[in-house]
Amino acid sequence: MSPYLICGEAEDLITFLESAFGGVLLRRFDRPDGSLMHAEVRIDDSVVMIGGGSSGVPAAPAHVHLYVEDAVTTFARAVAAGGAVVREPEQGADDDLRGGVQDAWGTTWWIATQRQRVARS
Repeated sequence: MSPYLICGEAEDLITFLESAFGGVLLRRFDRPDGSLMHAEVRIDDSVVMIGGGSSGVPAAPAHVHLYVEDAVTTFARAVAAGGAVVREPEQGADDDLRGGVQDAWGTTWWIATQRQRVARS
């Protein structure tokens, strides 16, 4: 499954994904006027699809949950890239280590590292 984000400033969103999450632009398609119509950015083993907002489809906020190796380091990179803190990373009692940042285009990124499960016999 790939999230699809609609954004009026798609170029800036792509830069944020590259800086915050090590995203890699896989491909992009431009409209005849040179504005972005569609792009795909790989983050780890997933692809985020991005549509330029000038197609008449309004931008809409979304929530994306992203598992990473080190949630604290990735969270710090996302804040340094311009993300606003929604929630500092916290370890839940029986849950993952998770924090949230919101990008300038309204998407909230929940950044988490899975807690190691201990097998019980």
